[in-house]
Amino acid sequence: MTQFALTVTCPSTRGIVAAITTYLAENGCNITDSSQFDDSESGNFFMRMSFRSETGADLSGLRAGFARTSEPFGMTYAFHDETERMKVVIMVSRFGHCLNDLLYRWRIGALPIDIVAVISNHMDYQKVVVNHDIPFHCIKVTKANKAEAEATQMRIVEESGAELIVLARYMQVLSDEMCRKMSGRIINIHHSFLPSFKGANPYKQAYDRGVKLIGATSHYVTADLDEGPIIDQDTVRVTHAQSPSDYVSLGRDVESQVLARAIHAHIHRRVFLNGDRTVVFPASPGSYASERMG
Repeated sequence: MTQFALTVTCPSTRGIVAAITTYLAENGCNITDSSQFDDSESGNFFMRMSFRSETGADLSGLRAGFARTSEPFGMTYAFHDETERMKVVIMVSRFGHCLNDLLYRWRIGALPIDIVAVISNHMDYQKVVVNHDIPFHCIKVTKANKAEAEATQMRIVEESGAELIVLARYMQVLSDEMCRKMSGRIINIHHSFLPSFKGANPYKQAYDRGVKLIGATSHYVTADLDEGPIIDQDTVRVTHAQSPSDYVSLGRDVESQVLARAIHAHIHRRVFLNGDRTVVFPASPGSYASERMG
């Protein structure tokens, strides 16, 4: 039996859960996992359900029939086949730790995505990408050609059918136009020292100030640089005994983990935009299982 997911956002009111579960039950579906959140501040309701069809109902039929259930509640909803892999374009510059981590997770099936292209403004990772049978595109970006370069990048995204762009330490600022066009579909990763330690060598700045926590933040990209809705964060402790190089190494690890978790949440439709914030539901049972160990 195919595993499906239903995501719902609507104004909060009574009867929403009852209406949804009744509809699925009447159409021969068995709910296997469910998460919901009622935001008292915004007045919005969020829900994600995983379910299986036990009587042969397909997504097209479920979508068509659900309109009557959703209309009284003003629901924004989507049905998804959880076996379908999201197409992803990864963009990277000269720091390769996140790219290499994502390639490994993708290769063993721990991150069930289709990487349809890797775009870089440098040639450093051409060989490793091509060796994974993934198309590699080197697009140099300067002030003079920025608009042309972004047009080429967007053409690759559109022609490949990519639904998500991942900035795996891509060290170029995207234009407002590109951010708007791909709103909610670009994920970035950076250290969590902002706004305290900006610019070059933030880990050295943190070391000089005696910072005791190194962190990373993954968020959706908006026109406001590094201020988009946050998806995932984490920290690791450091002490006076660590060197600036230790800070960098520990930072690499936490950045890789946080970015992978953010992508995992997005591709499993667990992230809901809620104004400038997000609602991120827990992973469904079995969604972290990989196809092989290495």
